[in-house]
Amino acid sequence: QICFLLFAVLYIVSYFIITRYKRKADEQEDEDAIVNRISLFLSTFTLAVSAGAVLLLPFSIISNEILLSFPQNYYIQWLNGSLIHGLWNLASLFSNLCLFVLMPFAFFFLESEGFAGLKKGIRARILETLVMLILLALLILGIVWVASALIDNDAASMESLYDLWEFYLPYLYSCISLMGCLLLLLCTPVGLSRMFTVMGQLLVKPTILEDLDEQMYIITLEEEAIQRKLNGVSSMVEYQTVELERELEKVKSKKTNLERRKKASAWERNLVYPAVMILLLIETSISVLLVALNILYLLVDETAMPKGSGGPGIGNASLSTFGFVGAALEIILIFYLMVSSVVGFYSLRFFENFTPRKDDTTMTKV
Repeated sequence: QICFLLFAVLYIVSYFIITRYKRKADEQEDEDAIVNRISLFLSTFTLAVSAGAVLLLPFSIISNEILLSFPQNYYIQWLNGSLIHGLWNLASLFSNLCLFVLMPFAFFFLESEGFAGLKKGIRARILETLVMLILLALLILGIVWVASALIDNDAASMESLYDLWEFYLPYLYSCISLMGCLLLLLCTPVGLSRMFTVMGQLLVKPTILEDLDEQMYIITLEEEAIQRKLNGVSSMVEYQTVELERELEKVKSKKTNLERRKKASAWERNLVYPAVMILLLIETSISVLLVALNILYLLVDETAMPKGSGGPGIGNASLSTFGFVGAALEIILIFYLMVSSVVGFYSLRFFENFTPRKDDTTMTKV
């Protein structure tokens, strides 16, 4: 019941997040509407599972500290080691389900139209989607089998696929995990450097760092120039008019943002910006220092190597040397690195086109 309640909360939050960014034009009243609803459900389910997997580590850390602080409290008896381990097992199971089944099905289902010669409808699109999933599975298994045959010198592994469940699927999962780790190692440093720029765009800078009056003057001239182009030329091509209208909307949005920044109080301008920048600098420095220390421990101390899932268990010992304060600092750093990784992912040139936009993200991109 507790797992179901936690997942229900995550599902509701995920639904509101996706509907906030999903393009409203996708809401038809025909066969495509049913396909979009099914894909929306699968995407929401996957986002909820992803959020649960992301929150598991902070939840485990804070649960351990709560059990240490209140070991005999009646109201937290539901918070125990079996619940935490159960959540980890469920997150692992549903993550694999979403990664290998639900998300490919949702994508191919959106793109499907039904095989030629068959009666159009939902059943035809489901049939095409299932065939595409089977072909994709065969292709991936073939690639994994060839890769394992090239690496492994055992003739039996080259000639047989009987150990599919014992070897090939874990090997495939390890390859996907490796690609995810490499992507994370690429995104996180980029995100750490981009966080200062992003926060600088969101916050109001002190007067000595920017001249808002000059920016307002320039943006007003741009707005008047675009408006004259729209009003002065009546025989324009339609797409040119649309482009000018989009540029005008962007300029008006920038002008509104500048007006808000100009009305900001002295406290917000002179105190919040330096405080946030100093906090980002401290968090980034601590993160880099911890990474350097962990690398050093792994190089010089064999006992620092991972030893599997064995440990003192939930509620038996603090996970941090500094107790509750250290655990809180770890959670803050975990969320900071997560946000930095997401910012870095959408900052990469190849992935920036996948950045979700409010009310303008297609279901395929979702």
